[in-house]
Amino acid sequence: MGKQSQSEKKSFDSEERISNKIASFDPGGVGAVNGNLFGFPHDYAHASTVVIGVPWDVTTSYQDGTCRGPEAILRASPQLDFYDFDNPEAWRQGIYMLPIPQWLLAENRRLRPDAIAIIRNAEQGITPDDNLDLAAALERINQGCRAMSRWVSHQTQVALQQQKKIVVIGGDHSVPLGALEALSQEYLSFGILHLDAHGDLRHAYEGFQESHASIMFNAMQLPQISKLVQVGIRDISHGEMSMIQDSNDRIVTYLDTQLKQANYAGKSWLEQCQDIVRHLPEHVYISCDVDGLDPKLCPHTGTPVPGGLNLEEAYCLWREVVRSGRHIIGCDICETGNHEWDGNVSARILYKLFSLMNMGEGGSEL
Repeated sequence: MGKQSQSEKKSFDSEERISNKIASFDPGGVGAVNGNLFGFPHDYAHASTVVIGVPWDVTTSYQDGTCRGPEAILRASPQLDFYDFDNPEAWRQGIYMLPIPQWLLAENRRLRPDAIAIIRNAEQGITPDDNLDLAAALERINQGCRAMSRWVSHQTQVALQQQKKIVVIGGDHSVPLGALEALSQEYLSFGILHLDAHGDLRHAYEGFQESHASIMFNAMQLPQISKLVQVGIRDISHGEMSMIQDSNDRIVTYLDTQLKQANYAGKSWLEQCQDIVRHLPEHVYISCDVDGLDPKLCPHTGTPVPGGLNLEEAYCLWREVVRSGRHIIGCDICETGNHEWDGNVSARILYKLFSLMNMGEGGSEL
């Protein structure tokens, strides 16, 4: 009985300390470097939103380094100010980032040379079908990617069971598949609003079953995902366009050039956002590959492409999801480069999505 009482007292004291930290937190003060995003005082239990950082860019086919994206975002996050136009008191809802798993970073480091060998040989016309060593390397990579996705799925399930909202930050764009799998067990139907320069509808690109270029192809294998609405696409293959055209309107793609042509013809961006959102169901998952933005914003992303949206255009689009009465059930921010500026921009994207996800949870109305 005495031991139990002592344990209960420690738990109560810990709870009181956290509550006092939250009550005394000054969002206008100097950003604290305390290991949590934005220097916020919340822990897992007191946060509405859990962030899962995934240090993974094994299958990147252009430039690597996005495995350090979660760290770049975390480092930059205390430099922000926290008055948000849409939800001025969003910070009170609490956001907590899980420790970045070092074992995943080690696996990424171990498997990346295998992926580079496969990619370089593919450029010379040599595939794993032609070479036993490459075939073994490909098997190792596919197993590693699946293990990563299972870990993300598990962390998402744990958070959802505790009624937390989730954000996945990468890492390359393969990393949210596990979260989508977990959400498909919670929701009978939901849609994805996908901001990207690329279609990401390739089947096992370069042989990698969970390639960064295959995330939306893999997502479309989940029957619970009733709609994929893509925005800002400007690098896409013939095969991907055929998949879109054969999808019976399950996939709707807004090419960057089409959006800009409509703007040149006098259609406002707000009107275009409203048209885009009309395709989405009640529950919406937002997938943000930062290369969907103008590359001046995140120049060290994995596969930069000229064109794209500016930051306020992205915010306007996501804002219309909430204005329409739809519900954001989760999101990801992927392909952030390991650079101070990229981390700064992605931290701002993260805070905006956190703010919008928590509208109606104690924040102001739009």
